[in-house]
Amino acid sequence: MKERIAIPVEDENGLDARLCEHFGRAPYFVVVELDEKGEISSYKTVPNSGEHFGGRGTAFDAIRRLEPKIVIVWGMGPRALSNFQSMGIAVLKANANTVKEVIAGYKENSLQELTEGCHEARHR
Repeated sequence: MKERIAIPVEDENGLDARLCEHFGRAPYFVVVELDEKGEISSYKTVPNSGEHFGGRGTAFDAIRRLEPKIVIVWGMGPRALSNFQSMGIAVLKANANTVKEVIAGYKENSLQELTEGCHEARHR
């Protein structure tokens, strides 16, 4: 089963990009596609087009347009979490600092579902 995963990041370093601690203010998102065997088949870095970066809408809106099945974050606010949950998009708690590391954690089934939104600006 193919899966698309979106991860908010600080830079444009692809699989080596560092996760952004503040979901809503992530400058970029890395979108990772996993093939039927769970291997990375492609990835791309997409700028955040949300209002914090001169665009329209929120980080939730920006990620929703990327059509992921899963979002991996350090944490996020309760409104964004509720929005993802209502759309059937799983939100998982990151356990590492780079895209490559959290994808490895996902493949090992070591990431837990994020069940509560964070009310603070820093999530770690």
